[in-house]
Amino acid sequence: MPTRPGTLGRRALLQAGAGAVAAASMLTAPAARAATQVFGHGVASGDPLPDGMILWTRVTVRPDAVPGSGLGDPATVRWEVAADEQFTEIVTSGTTTATADSDHTVKVDVRGLAPAQYYWYRFTAFGEESAVGRARTAPAAGATPARLRFGVVSCSNWEAGYFAAYRHLAGRNDLDAIVHLGDYLYEYATGSYGGRSGSVRRHDPVHEIVSLADYRIRHGQYKTDPDLMALHARLPFICTWDDHESADNSWSGGAGNHDPATEGDWPARRAASVRAYLEWMPVRAEGTAAAPRIYRRLRFGTLAELSMLDLRSYRDAAPHLGSPGSDDPARSITGAAQMDWLTAGLVSGSARWQLVGNSVMISPLAFPPMDPATTAAVTEVLGIPREGLAPNTDQWDGYTADRRRLLTALTDRNATNIVYLTGDIHSSWASDVPLDAAAYPNGPTAGAEFVVPSVTSLGIGDLLPGPPRTGSVALEHSIRTLNRHIRYTELDSHGYGVVDIAADQVRMEWFYTADVTDPGTGVALGAAWVLPRDGRLQPGT
Repeated sequence: MPTRPGTLGRRALLQAGAGAVAAASMLTAPAARAATQVFGHGVASGDPLPDGMILWTRVTVRPDAVPGSGLGDPATVRWEVAADEQFTEIVTSGTTTATADSDHTVKVDVRGLAPAQYYWYRFTAFGEESAVGRARTAPAAGATPARLRFGVVSCSNWEAGYFAAYRHLAGRNDLDAIVHLGDYLYEYATGSYGGRSGSVRRHDPVHEIVSLADYRIRHGQYKTDPDLMALHARLPFICTWDDHESADNSWSGGAGNHDPATEGDWPARRAASVRAYLEWMPVRAEGTAAAPRIYRRLRFGTLAELSMLDLRSYRDAAPHLGSPGSDDPARSITGAAQMDWLTAGLVSGSARWQLVGNSVMISPLAFPPMDPATTAAVTEVLGIPREGLAPNTDQWDGYTADRRRLLTALTDRNATNIVYLTGDIHSSWASDVPLDAAAYPNGPTAGAEFVVPSVTSLGIGDLLPGPPRTGSVALEHSIRTLNRHIRYTELDSHGYGVVDIAADQVRMEWFYTADVTDPGTGVALGAAWVLPRDGRLQPGT
């Protein structure tokens, strides 16, 4: 969990400045300036398919009809999709109605588009046009694209700093989409969870969000961040939620940051958070209104499939630290239906690469890793999990039976070309994913995991004494020494990842922003690792 890298070189600063100009230009265009009243929360797209995508906006129907207010009459909203930025060739259009029941948000699932094409879209209401957004459809199911490139982000806390990582991603011209792995927003009250030196910006509302109105207000605040608005207008998002979209360390029956005595019924709070999320995010949910399902699979021709997981809605409560309850075969992080769906998709998928949008780390992290076949007597006497003492049971380490079910199914089928894209822990990691961590590098592996740092949220390095890259370096070395499958870890920096998928390899690059308290901060490449096809992790060149 992050800090700041060293001094940026002149070239990096120039590149950062160019990205800032590109992103800012999208917000100062005439259409954007004219839409500040009616379309003050921007536009967004998501979940691209070969023939379509989700389009999103919010309409402020009158000045007091702010997010969460419940005020304002219904409004007719026109949407248009064009093959060119000037809208001289409109390919499809329609109208929909924004109502107070959905907080005056609008989501349109557009279909009938051509695969692997850029499209531009906009909305019109009350005689005003929104900013223009751009999105690219996915390749046709049978197509074989030469490559795909996604920005990968997670953990963006408003109070911890500015979203410069989004600005730098918006300044790139080589991305197909953004994969957001959760903690898009945070539920905390103002001042209760800031950055290294406290809160940089204030949350709205100032209290911890609990009600539907609260969650709507917080979503609305985040959607006014100029860097986030620019990125949404530039690229489609593929999102899942983690815990802070509802409450810290949430599970199916409660949350670590929820007190029923003072905050009411957990199912009601959870339902409010889910409803606001689905209103405000360009996500294609299935299921029913009472039980929406956001785990889903997107295909990008024959090159890749992306399975987005939901690791909060169906999980059991995490066990206590060091508890052998981590090994309980009845304890699940996915739920039975999602586990069956995930396993079947990964072992039978026909795409060259199987990507998994995974909100919490799946690679084992133990001190030290233990071999259940030879150390069972020791771990039983000590009363610790069979695979070793894990410091974070909120991730897959707290659900080792589920992890072993999945990895056994994959290794039995020699399914090696799997890449887990992960967020949550506010730090950077690259790991092979072994069936038995204690046996690594011997024994089978089921692909590799790339964990991206937080956009702003407080990290491990922020909590250590001394300047960045001092105490954290020794800790990183200890982690890698004891967990040999973990090939790279960086505990200090904030930023984002860019994953490049080609036929012969998947490459992850980590980019680190210099100072999250500076809205104009620069960015620099921090590391690169590569997973060759049918291989194991190698340092990138």
